[in-house]
Amino acid sequence: MCVKDLYETGRNILQKTEDVPLLFLRVILAYTFFGPAMLKLNDIESTAGYFEYLGIPLPLLNAYMAAGTELVGAVLLGLGLLTRFISIPLLFIMIIAIATVHGANGFNVIMPGDAFTWESPYINGAEIPHTVVVLQNGYEMVMYYMAMLMVLVSKGAGRLSLDFLIFKKA
Repeated sequence: MCVKDLYETGRNILQKTEDVPLLFLRVILAYTFFGPAMLKLNDIESTAGYFEYLGIPLPLLNAYMAAGTELVGAVLLGLGLLTRFISIPLLFIMIIAIATVHGANGFNVIMPGDAFTWESPYINGAEIPHTVVVLQNGYEMVMYYMAMLMVLVSKGAGRLSLDFLIFKKA
């Protein structure tokens, strides 16, 4: 068997599983959007207050719109239903998150390790230096979510989705 045949065999095997990563991506994003949506909805007044603090106009309306979009997005992404459609407003939410919350904090979510350290004299009788993890709340994770959403906009939900079952398109 020559290298070309081996390559073709490997490619054919991998093509049969190409929809699994799209399913995994959708499930991760569904989980990612569900938690914040529920936090916003469970205390919508505080969310609106935070939006007002950020300078977002019509804070109560925008709090409901953001939470509703995230919740509906989580459900639709999990099911693989209208995946390309719902990924676009979720992308806009991510852009707004960078512009209003994360952008001023720089790129990193976690402050670099050399930026803040703390020495603990003893832990369990042994002298051990520790590094403290300090959240910087930068836009790093938001960019990752945007990249994942862009994949879903361009590729769709894949064959392991309701989109494929209903519309016969991946």
